[in-house]
Amino acid sequence: MSMKILLLGECSREHAIAEAIARSTHKVTLYALMQHMNPGIRKCCKDTGGEVVLGNFLDPEKVVQVVKDKGIDLVVIGPEEPLFRGVVDAVEEKLGVPCIGPRRGPAQIEQSKAFMRYIMWKYKIPGRLRFRTFRDVAEALEYIKETGESVAIKPARQVGGKGVKIVADVQAYLRDVRTRVKEVHVTRLYEEMAKYTDIEDKILIEEKVEGVEYTLQCFTDGEHVLPLPLVQDYKHAFEFSIGPETGGMGSIMDKTYTLPFITPEEYEKSVEIVRQLVHAVKKELGIEYKGIIAGQMMLTTLWGPTIIECYARFGDPEGVNVLSVLETDIVDIFEAILSKSLPKIKLSFRPCAVVVKAVAPVGYPLNKKLAQGHVLDIDVKKIEEKGCRIYYGSVHEEDGVIRTVGSRAVEIAGFGDSIPEAAEKVNSVLRYVTARDWRVFYRLDIGQEETLKKMIEQANIIRSVYKSRNVEELKIYEWIPGKGLRVIEY
Repeated sequence: MSMKILLLGECSREHAIAEAIARSTHKVTLYALMQHMNPGIRKCCKDTGGEVVLGNFLDPEKVVQVVKDKGIDLVVIGPEEPLFRGVVDAVEEKLGVPCIGPRRGPAQIEQSKAFMRYIMWKYKIPGRLRFRTFRDVAEALEYIKETGESVAIKPARQVGGKGVKIVADVQAYLRDVRTRVKEVHVTRLYEEMAKYTDIEDKILIEEKVEGVEYTLQCFTDGEHVLPLPLVQDYKHAFEFSIGPETGGMGSIMDKTYTLPFITPEEYEKSVEIVRQLVHAVKKELGIEYKGIIAGQMMLTTLWGPTIIECYARFGDPEGVNVLSVLETDIVDIFEAILSKSLPKIKLSFRPCAVVVKAVAPVGYPLNKKLAQGHVLDIDVKKIEEKGCRIYYGSVHEEDGVIRTVGSRAVEIAGFGDSIPEAAEKVNSVLRYVTARDWRVFYRLDIGQEETLKKMIEQANIIRSVYKSRNVEELKIYEWIPGKGLRVIEY
């Protein structure tokens, strides 16, 4: 029996999903709806007898129309914004066509950071952090004036992984300066968040924690959670994790399900946190969460595995790591999600480490207009000769010419017996992506042996602290402006 699948999205993550669908043993015809012509996704569609439709995949009505016109049997959502706009709700309610991706309600787990924090406290899920949300900038400013705590100031809505400011109040004589930094950031953040009318909370201020970050991505059918190998993402634009935050300049995955600095026990605790979140969403909303859910985790001295944010889809580039070596038929996984039979699926991956690195045009991420419209020259043959694979991102191809759209242009995956070996392979081919009359940049440090050693050392220190604490008896005193001290019991 043949199946027509429609994929929404146009970047490297979606290219990896398209590639996984195209290699399915099922008789699949792949269609894709995107705003820019991604040559990698177009090839996957062509190879299966399908096609690309150019259009606004964020518009529920447009998606519904394409599903009707093409006789689609299944819709797979790549990025988060279609979920927030209610695309899944529209397709399933108006046409009865199933989707891989949560409905708008459950997708709040990513859209609203406040919602995620709220249900974690309500249902006492491990790895929760103290937080406060603000809809009014004056209240937020008053709060940070009176509290002397080290905090993380974040947009309350998902805005592409950017806008986070960490301020540590550790030197008393600098408190006034740090308070001013907080005030400036809160004001700028509120102005930026004003354009989002789909969420009431604008600013989230939560307790600051430090540690080693990693991402746990999972398939879920609403009852069961099928975890994937851990991946670590590198957000900062430049080497040694400096510069502005991006959507992700690269990511690493080991041969096993864990990473060199995360133990199997910590992996299982991370899975349990995500599993409890899935169940909490159903309890809170009465709607089952189905599709992909990911926890952006951090190993902290407070909890050990601690959840920082949730994704309602594959990460980018983290999704490329796992999907590029996934041997289990992804269509079988999709069908198991829809039939709530995920426990029957046995995941299999090519036994190798995977390092992914992004190549971006200069201007990204702070000035995307400056990064747009530049012609790319890509020597795909030489990249593949080195055993690497290219995934097209924020580009548009027309008449055989590939131009940048403003974000990460391509991601290159390298494979090896170890993370450093895979990283070296990618480093050796990054020079084969260039821009005419412009410059591109990338990070060479991701996955290097020295970087891993530092993370292992940091994780060992953190581990010795959190394991020595009895979390159940942990009490923290919090200053509430206008009310004084109160005890927070975890």
